[in-house]
Amino acid sequence: MRIKITNGTVITPGRELRDSTVVVEDGKIRGVHEGAVDVPGARVIDAAGCYVSPGFIDLHVHGGGGHDFMDGTPEAFLRIAAMHAKHGTTAMVPTTLTAEREDLLKVLDAYEIAHRANSGGAGFLGMHLEGPYFALSQRGAQDPRYIRDPDPEEYEAILAHSPSIARWSAAPELPGAIAFGRRLREKGILAAIAHTDALYDDVLTAYENGYSLVTHLWSAMSGVTRRNAFRYAGVIESALLLDLDVEVIGDGIHVPAPLLKLVYKVKGPGRIALITDAMRAAGMPEGESVLGALDGGLRVIVEDGVAKLPDRSAFAGSVATMNRALRSMVQLGEVPLMEAVRMASSTPARIMGVADRKGSLAVGMDADIAIFDADFEVRTTIVMGKVVHGE
Repeated sequence: MRIKITNGTVITPGRELRDSTVVVEDGKIRGVHEGAVDVPGARVIDAAGCYVSPGFIDLHVHGGGGHDFMDGTPEAFLRIAAMHAKHGTTAMVPTTLTAEREDLLKVLDAYEIAHRANSGGAGFLGMHLEGPYFALSQRGAQDPRYIRDPDPEEYEAILAHSPSIARWSAAPELPGAIAFGRRLREKGILAAIAHTDALYDDVLTAYENGYSLVTHLWSAMSGVTRRNAFRYAGVIESALLLDLDVEVIGDGIHVPAPLLKLVYKVKGPGRIALITDAMRAAGMPEGESVLGALDGGLRVIVEDGVAKLPDRSAFAGSVATMNRALRSMVQLGEVPLMEAVRMASSTPARIMGVADRKGSLAVGMDADIAIFDADFEVRTTIVMGKVVHGE
């Protein structure tokens, strides 16, 4: 099947092409042309002056549309994928919360079924296990009942159970966490630093032993601390200083404008991946919701564009979508649109090892495309050459 996208401002890896055309055939991008071209037999999509962008890749997402991956059903996976596709996400890494081993295995099994059945939403790039190997002091909204140190018997059983684990987040200062990072690297799984009280030396050792990404920078991690009058750099400063990739929750609330500007100035678009970290209330009206599985999850309240603990003492998850993350980076972070798009597409594609086929509008790449207007509202989403949202 051929698709011709016309009259759009096409965002390529190196420039913006106004009034240009993208040609799609058999799920791949077959041409990016300045001006109009004739494509016999093609379905025509008129971008009407909107931006034609690589589809957004969300490395860290828990749910949306009233569903959470921890519900542990293929239906939840498919509904979440469809909901986020409406906001320009064409690929995602479904993410768990801290839980018992049996619950994690159930979610991994549901992923396998959903991955095979998924044809109407954002594609899946493998699972992200967020925890349970975290510092209790930095648990955030993670359930403290399930937080524990890395256990080789446990994580080896989980690794043996599923071939679909793409990344795993842990606190590197915990006993056994460095060996865990090395094991993940041996398996080709991305090891990330998260929910941690590590100091600079801990982070440096982790970086030398397989950890390459910092999960949701500024959220649930140490900053500068003092011990016996001496100051020590925490994970935040280490992430900015070392050659690590970082995720940034793009709701404009978890990370406010000054910090968006800071991370862009220090790390640049090639090291920053915009994420939603969205929970089930994303795309839903504000009010009460549940973080994690409906059965036994954490009750939260959604207001002011973010999920909060019931006593409003802390955030309890994001309700962002990727187009909102892009808007925040441009409008609050004052980042050029092309660079913000890079943080939502090609940089996460590189981090996840799929940049050879996803993350940019270039000939031969997967036809994952988002068409959005000047207000960042998504008009059309195309996944692997199939229109899953819009005309």
